[in-house]
Amino acid sequence: MASPNLREGSLEAPTRHPLDWQNSHFYDASALFSELERVFDICHGCRRCVSLCQSFPTLFDLVDASESMEVDGVAKADYWKVVDHCYLCDLCYMTKCPYVPPHEWNLDFPHLMLRAKAFKFKRGDVRFRDRVLTSTDRVGALAGIPVVSGVVNAVNRNPLGRRALEAVLGVHKDARVPEYHSQPLRRREKGRIGREAVGEPAGSTSGKVALFATCYGNYNEPDLDQDLIAVFEHNGIPVTLAEKERCCGMPKLELGDLDAVEAAKEANIPVLKQLVDSGWDIVAAIPSCVLMFKQELPLMFPDDPDVRLVREHIFDPFEYLMIRHRHGKLKTDFSRSLGRVVYQASCHQRVQNIGPKTREVLALIPETQVEVVDRCSGHDGTYAVKTEFHDASMKIVRPVAGRVGKAAPDHFGSDCPMAGAHIAHALGQDGRQQHPISLLRQAYGL
Repeated sequence: MASPNLREGSLEAPTRHPLDWQNSHFYDASALFSELERVFDICHGCRRCVSLCQSFPTLFDLVDASESMEVDGVAKADYWKVVDHCYLCDLCYMTKCPYVPPHEWNLDFPHLMLRAKAFKFKRGDVRFRDRVLTSTDRVGALAGIPVVSGVVNAVNRNPLGRRALEAVLGVHKDARVPEYHSQPLRRREKGRIGREAVGEPAGSTSGKVALFATCYGNYNEPDLDQDLIAVFEHNGIPVTLAEKERCCGMPKLELGDLDAVEAAKEANIPVLKQLVDSGWDIVAAIPSCVLMFKQELPLMFPDDPDVRLVREHIFDPFEYLMIRHRHGKLKTDFSRSLGRVVYQASCHQRVQNIGPKTREVLALIPETQVEVVDRCSGHDGTYAVKTEFHDASMKIVRPVAGRVGKAAPDHFGSDCPMAGAHIAHALGQDGRQQHPISLLRQAYGL
């Protein structure tokens, strides 16, 4: 029964409860569908999130087409259509929903979708394609073999190869897919592994960082990580690489394979903790990977002190640089301007609650105007490449691409390299996107 003092929405900062994923009740079908119905009913009565992603229009269309025009008229089997469109961007929770905790309705739409995905995965309802696409380390290691990488890249560029890939694996023939490099980042920068260095502390930073390369940065865009290294070392911040690393676990989280997330955590956290204990901070160029260690793992393992330690010492690269700048430790010896820059602030960077740090850093460059697009690109790593979701992803990215095209900037991109590439693909300008850290390197003239 609702409280007589029930407020319509909340002005308090959202808080998040730990994810009780190891409790058997988490996978109870009756409890899950009861909670789905409760939350869907609240969302149907609000509809503020209709413009965020395809989950909400799908839900509202199902309700409006039902005989009762209420959630109780929607078949339970159709709930999965809503779940499958959620790619855990978290924007509804962080930017739209008025009923998140501490509101008494306690609505956490993304984590409810995650629970449903985990339930689905637990009962074996998962496609082979999705297991493959989320096994980023294995795919990257195989596709990165010199001969294999050439074949994979050639197939991905060939229309006939793409049609075959769509038929066999369910990867849309028109979706942009990344290239693989036979010289991954960890091989290029092998000499950095295990290096010793002294940093100059500033604020909450130690002044020396261990780069979590990420599977995407290692195999798909090693140049991006090398740009980050160049910028940081230009600013007197020594960079090392972890002795070993695995995928952060975000792709498996989005699949609902929480046991695989735990396995990745067990592989990564001890290594990162040792680096933190040795005085190193952690940075990663992929916002989703930073968010994994900042938010998702701490919510999955709230009682693990090592997870908490890593959370306190991992940073978005622009967050790190702005902390240094506030303490007079960021160089502003830029040798060239960037003109007009339009960049999309990625969802998984925005929900870190660090503020617009990328814009703040780029704005330090003389004669540079920065326009931020605070709207989801609809990529999500795997969502945009799947045959059944590609059209929806192109619908979601269209307003972002429209903003970029209308601005006609000198440079455009995103904090998430996959989102940047998706925007360029929507514009018909594949390869023109540039990551902000790469733009910063250009501005320094490095």
